[in-house]
Amino acid sequence: MAVAQRYEELNPGVRIHWEKRTLDEFGHKPIDQMIHDYDLIVIDHPWAGYCFDRNLVLDLKNLLSTSQWMELEHHCVGKSFESYYFENKLLAIPIDAAAPTPSWRPDLMTERSLQLPETWEDLIQLADQKQVIMPGFGADLFLNWMMVLHALNANPFTDPDRICDKDKGLEAMRMLKRLAEPMPEEMFGWNPIKVAELMTQNDDFAYCAFAYSYGNYCRPSYVRKPIKYGKHVLLDGTPLRSILGGTGLAISAGCPEVQLAIDFSMFCADARIQSTLYTYAGGQPVRQETWQDNELDAFAGGFFADSYRAHEDAVLRPRYNGYVAFQEKGGIPLQRFVKGEISMDQAWDTMNTQYQLSRESGT
Repeated sequence: MAVAQRYEELNPGVRIHWEKRTLDEFGHKPIDQMIHDYDLIVIDHPWAGYCFDRNLVLDLKNLLSTSQWMELEHHCVGKSFESYYFENKLLAIPIDAAAPTPSWRPDLMTERSLQLPETWEDLIQLADQKQVIMPGFGADLFLNWMMVLHALNANPFTDPDRICDKDKGLEAMRMLKRLAEPMPEEMFGWNPIKVAELMTQNDDFAYCAFAYSYGNYCRPSYVRKPIKYGKHVLLDGTPLRSILGGTGLAISAGCPEVQLAIDFSMFCADARIQSTLYTYAGGQPVRQETWQDNELDAFAGGFFADSYRAHEDAVLRPRYNGYVAFQEKGGIPLQRFVKGEISMDQAWDTMNTQYQLSRESGT
């Protein structure tokens, strides 16, 4: 909002009106239900196949100059730029980087004589002391499961007939269920923002196993008790790898002011804007320069330095046409298994059927 205001001030006659969505709407509400009412939309990279198959947004590849393309390609954190480039088309201009990392309350860890877990086994031990929480919302459990699959070298989503090797898929499900056992039932309704709010506004939990990271919660000026983000635990000697999130600005196929939309999007992604107005107004930047700026890191309570590696190493989600719907649906049987409502085989069979349908029909 602050960046849009400044752009309007620099460009008299231009007006940019934003409307908010919930986190779940951002991740899962079909783009075709919204795109015809807007010129720009903040979007996540898994929507690429869905949007391009339906001609909902413009391919930005040939609308950017060579210098603009190079600027984004070489100066975004991790795979943030790459994530929007799908089947030789560019979905969006990246403006924000996010990835799941562990987080904790340093004051509670010290007061309760708790050690930061280094391994999955350490994490289970800390969870058994009822000090650990994680988002249990279906889609978040699904992404956590995907993270464990990558750590198990299951190579998920490479085979259109099955999610991954069944034995590894079941092992990842068992691991999540075991981790969740000591956690309160309420966590199955919590998303990453809810978890961050709980950790910074009360003292019930000292550690979050993994959740999408938001640097504002590290700032003492923003919360009652700030948290710290950091590195993932090791699983059989290998660190867990985050599943990339973040946002980009896509342009509606019906936008009447395409060049203006591109100019504003590049303004949002500009290194100077990202390192000043964007970050100081509470935005989470995508630019490498910002993440490596010591002054901004101090402003963000160490967030950039502490979580940089997780964002650099984060893996992409699938971007085929039907993936987003599968991510939303697939989390439901997984959540039911973790809650003890259905068997592991029932959850696996349901998820795999949903996956096959998503590959075949794009829904």
